Amino acid sequence: MSVEKIKFDERGLVPAIVQDATSKEVLTLAYMNEESLQKSLETRETWFYSRSREELWHKGATSGNTQQIVDMRYDCDADAIVVLVTPAGPACHKGDYTCFSDSLFGENIRTNPTRFAILDELERVIAEREAEMPEGAYTTYLFEKGVDKILKKVGEEAGEVIIAAKNRDPEELKWEVADLLYHVLVLLREQKLPLDEVLSVLEERHKPKS
Repeated sequence: MSVEKIKFDERGLVPAIVQDATSKEVLTLAYMNEESLQKSLETRETWFYSRSREELWHKGATSGNTQQIVDMRYDCDADAIVVLVTPAGPACHKGDYTCFSDSLFGENIRTNPTRFAILDELERVIAEREAEMPEGAYTTYLFEKGVDKILKKVGEEAGEVIIAAKNRDPEELKWEVADLLYHVLVLLREQKLPLDEVLSVLEERHKPKS
């Protein structure tokens, strides 16, 4: 990415939309000048320009909630940037996973016309739990215990799915499959692997052979 291609406004700034590279959730909107953009490219962590303080700031420098940059993209007019990151904690100064948590249509209203919308929502919630680590949440417990515990749960739930299927018990099976899917999504988050990449493998396999 070449800084020279970016069109800064009359104040020397460009809006930077920060997005979780795994969950695809928009985390925050900030601004960069040429120096902070260059620092972001060099360090692979987000640097912004504070319009109120009129100075550079390194996201997470004091809080520890840094954002490791996976990719940076600019739009067709080269006057806006999307920064794909792996966050090490909440993006919002209030301690929330994302700054965009309130809806003008009502609290936590999310629309997705597909039948698999719950997977998108679950992936988002798991990413939120990892960032905020709320006390008492089961997902927090899994992330605190680490990959070995998560893998153990994936193995246990896979075994429960097998038992339910062998018992020809559809009621039990649907609950066990749901548990397995949840723990697999937690594992993907721990491994920083977006569900989209798994789905793309399935799409590639499904393509008709020429």
